Amino acid sequence: YLVDYFVDFSFVDTAANPLGIATVHTVFKIFALLLLMPASRLLEKLANLLVKEGKTNDGTELLDDRLLVTPPVAIARCKEVTIAMADISVKSLKDSISLLSKYDEKLLDKIREDENKVDMYEDKLGSYLVKLTSQDMNESDSLEANKLLHVISDFERISDHALNIAASAEEISDKKLEFSAEAKRELETLTGAINEILDLTLESFSHDNLDKAITVEPLEQVIDNLKTLLRNNHIARLKEGSCTVETGFIWSDLITNFERVSDHCSNVAVGIIDVSEHTMNAHEVIKNLKAGNAHYSDKYEEYSEKYSVAKLV
Repeated sequence: YLVDYFVDFSFVDTAANPLGIATVHTVFKIFALLLLMPASRLLEKLANLLVKEGKTNDGTELLDDRLLVTPPVAIARCKEVTIAMADISVKSLKDSISLLSKYDEKLLDKIREDENKVDMYEDKLGSYLVKLTSQDMNESDSLEANKLLHVISDFERISDHALNIAASAEEISDKKLEFSAEAKRELETLTGAINEILDLTLESFSHDNLDKAITVEPLEQVIDNLKTLLRNNHIARLKEGSCTVETGFIWSDLITNFERVSDHCSNVAVGIIDVSEHTMNAHEVIKNLKAGNAHYSDKYEEYSEKYSVAKLV
């Protein structure tokens, strides 16, 4: 209108047709682009000045309270965030195992950082799931929410054990201690079983893979047996003088932490089976897995052979 005051455009009083509207919009956008393009860097600086950088996204921003009124969507978001938490926990535990053979101060710091991150995940997920369970839900959603509440606790504990194992690795490095050759072979066998049960647990949880979940329990039983055998073998080495009391304390701490990691993996797997069978009874699930189950027996024998250790006494 300002330009028309001086130039007197003849089309101003004419009704616009579709072509005219499209033409005006196109010309306006091109003109605005040409006008603002030279000032793009200044606009970027202005935007950075006015909009302060927020916190780095950690995934928990998916837990939006507005989704609580639609439980299926909220549960799906919780599952997504829990998978991210589980990935960190499992990676942290595997990192702690690697420290036993090759100590690295930077990796130890990363494990500590990851443990704090997992604690944060558990806190935010736990609070969100508690609010979610107060909503009206069908049986399936309710079971899934309760499963996630238990699972986040197990994955948090796995990250705690990762830190404990890393602390043992630090002590070994600081005191320049070394296990006997036989103890190293036994530890390699045990950590192999631990790595496999972690992979099975993560796969079964992340993809709701019931077949993988069923194979966790027989491996957990094999790891329980390994713990007892390795402890007895250490006592035998201690008596014959091939192992010291100081390394024995660390040895005991390590195998205890590993055995408890397998317990938490079992809890996760049993929770998956529990939800699939709608039993709401973990003890009943374990009992059914072991009682006269040919698949359980076959997998138990397979794992026992794969992770066998010679008995010294």
